[in-house]
Amino acid sequence: MKTRALLLAAAITSSNLALADDNAQLKAEIEALKSQLNSLADTVEQQGAATQNSGVNIGGYGEMHLNLANGTDNEIDYHRFVLFFSKEFNERTRFFSEFELEHSLAGDGKPGEVELEQAYIEHDLSANTRAKAGLFLIPVGILNETHEPDTFYGVERNSVENKIIPTTWWEGGAGLSGKIADGLSYDVAMHSGLNTATGELRKGRQKVAEAPANKAAYTARVKYTAVPGLELAATLQYQDDLLQGSGAKEIGARLIETHAIYQNNGFELRALYAQWDLDKDINAITAGAAKQTGFYVEPSYRMNDVGVFYRNSGWDTKAGDRTDSKAERHDVGVNYWLAETVVFKADYYREKAAGDLAATGYNLGVGYSF
Repeated sequence: MKTRALLLAAAITSSNLALADDNAQLKAEIEALKSQLNSLADTVEQQGAATQNSGVNIGGYGEMHLNLANGTDNEIDYHRFVLFFSKEFNERTRFFSEFELEHSLAGDGKPGEVELEQAYIEHDLSANTRAKAGLFLIPVGILNETHEPDTFYGVERNSVENKIIPTTWWEGGAGLSGKIADGLSYDVAMHSGLNTATGELRKGRQKVAEAPANKAAYTARVKYTAVPGLELAATLQYQDDLLQGSGAKEIGARLIETHAIYQNNGFELRALYAQWDLDKDINAITAGAAKQTGFYVEPSYRMNDVGVFYRNSGWDTKAGDRTDSKAERHDVGVNYWLAETVVFKADYYREKAAGDLAATGYNLGVGYSF
């Protein structure tokens, strides 16, 4: 009995010693794991702080359109997919860019294009003056610089800022922007210009793609916003030669654009007028192209998430000719915002050319920005 008791006591003692060793090893492993987790958490936190403080921002917008031309030639198109990238290097220097895919598919024989619409450096020269250099949007019109789909009415952009200005329009160069007084600002720029031998201004956009730059262009804008809800602006542009030095004679061009925006609670009124004056030598190529004009007036009203609008617009790309080449369009429609920057759109249009009915139809669209 005594021997059995001694053996049992020895076994229990041995078991306790082994268990103690196991517990010590387990505790050591747990402490090592805790140390690794803490180290990993510190690394993640440091990386998150680095990203947060890097000054890099990402944004974008997109829109899809369904164009219904009274049952014929209907079309659905993911019109634009755009990404913004910006970087703040320090308190005075920053970078902006805009990268776009149009019509969903680009390549040989495909309808779309991949485009770089903005890529420029901006630097604060003083508290009221900043300079930029690179590829940037021209400071003209209402939509050219701000054209996210949730910021305007109608599925398609208005015809005047498409055919006359011509939005979206970017060039490469350098510019200055600044504040003259409270509510009064300016923009001036020297940049590349259009290149067209026919006076078709929209087709003259070179998009800064190995573009001939034998002749320059100059743009100046003044904007007044001192009265709450009111914006008044005027832009002047001069181009040395629309042929970029390739013709026997230079064909200069001058653009005048002015617009007004008034907002009061849910009511908004937009009005714009633009006119090109080209040297008359262009008439020998395209009759009447020496003068091109356009206007539109657009009242709208928004209540909560729903807004309605009406737009009357007219334009003439051959206003220098005596023949009737005027076009006129009426648009009416509704926007419904699911969120402040997510919108569904529907509209109806009726267009005349030279006094005759040219087209009618409906448009449906969805758009977003972030």
